[in-house]
Amino acid sequence: MSTLDDCKSMHFTGIFGSGMSAIAQYLADTGVIVSGSDRLIGSIDSVKVKQALIKSGCSIHPQDGSGISADTNAVCVSTAIEETNPDIAAARTLGIPILHRSDVLASIVKSRKSVAVAGTSGKSTVTAMIFELLTACGMSPSLISGAALRSLEQIGLLGNSFCGKSDILIIEADESDGTLVKYEPYASVILNLSKDHKPEEEVLEMFARLIKQSTWSAINADDAKLRGLGASTTFGFCDLAEFRGAMTEINPLSTVITINKTADNADNNAGAIDKTANNANAASYKLPAPGAHNASNLMAALCVCRRLGCDESCLVDAVSRYKGVDRRFSITRTPSGVTVIDDFAHNPEKIRAAISAAKNLSNSITAVYQPHGFGPTRFLKNEYASTFKEILRPTDTLCLLPIYYAGGTAVKDICSQDIVALMGDIPFNAIAADDRDQAIAAIKKSTPPSGAVLLMGARDPSLSSFAKSIIDIFGGERNR
Repeated sequence: MSTLDDCKSMHFTGIFGSGMSAIAQYLADTGVIVSGSDRLIGSIDSVKVKQALIKSGCSIHPQDGSGISADTNAVCVSTAIEETNPDIAAARTLGIPILHRSDVLASIVKSRKSVAVAGTSGKSTVTAMIFELLTACGMSPSLISGAALRSLEQIGLLGNSFCGKSDILIIEADESDGTLVKYEPYASVILNLSKDHKPEEEVLEMFARLIKQSTWSAINADDAKLRGLGASTTFGFCDLAEFRGAMTEINPLSTVITINKTADNADNNAGAIDKTANNANAASYKLPAPGAHNASNLMAALCVCRRLGCDESCLVDAVSRYKGVDRRFSITRTPSGVTVIDDFAHNPEKIRAAISAAKNLSNSITAVYQPHGFGPTRFLKNEYASTFKEILRPTDTLCLLPIYYAGGTAVKDICSQDIVALMGDIPFNAIAADDRDQAIAAIKKSTPPSGAVLLMGARDPSLSSFAKSIIDIFGGERNR
């Protein structure tokens, strides 16, 4: 089965995963009968996802093959699902086609006027920005994302999927398993390139192929590694950018950029802005999210939205009302004066960006990081060590949690203590906690009343609960 044209019923193995649950909800909203299973079906940390999927019309089963029947047209799996999974065995016995998540998404992308957001960092945020801005401008887009949008959570949805009324679809194009090359979107936007899941040279080739398979494309001119890609246009803050802006304010809780009122739109790729804060011909966009990385994210989103014909005044207003994404620098103030930040950062560049933004909130940061997976940690251990060593101050503390193990086969020949050892002599305190109880004790001891705790890590659904535990030791959330 190469397309979804004849698919009336699909089962998702590992349906609680962020990417899988998004596609499942989207298909359920379009009339497909959706079922799914997950090994975390009994986990308290998965209750929210399970309830939201059931509410959207998906039926949830144990991961023992019982959710698959002769009426199932196809079974969807991700790279994380191994051949020995009981669902796979049931599908093989019944002769039911097994499709990879990326093939299902590729089929959806091809059927819509799709925008694919790619890059090592910022994909979820830019996907959310484009979706919210287009929605505010009346374009009624659809969404398939890897993270929950707060604007969708506020209306009772899980937050990572939405089925709009137009043919526009916004998706994340993930490079981690090499599958983004399967997509043939109307538009693609490449945000940046740094070492993460794969060697940079390999990822750059994937970006180049995605651009060739897109009708229109845009790349970040501020990232020198991307400049050789033959995109339709470029965005950024440097002089090489065709759609160019200026960062005029980087505040603790917001960012302001300005863009020339005659800059890029649906019919004109020319136009740029003088890098001065007082340009009378410049539109000012105030984003309620901190950090230079979010200024760059906003430039990417605006470049796409202007291409799709959004009105400038509508965009200015929409940016000011941007709600953000779950676990993307989510800030909680506590009665004790401590600020707790929960962030999805899980590679060196994302960690650097998150810590840089947190520095604007406090002179003392307790940076807590849970490395994701033994393979990725082994691949990035030197970059982790150098990043922490360069970005943290003498007044800061680093607390590394045990490496997150998501199951499956893995060579467990590295631990968080190895990253601490690689840093050598450092001016700040660094520990590798044996467990979360030890981490909580260290966080409480190292964080002053005016300090900030920055929790970073990916994929583990229990991290949100752990963030709540950190908030609780400082008195809970402060009343507003």
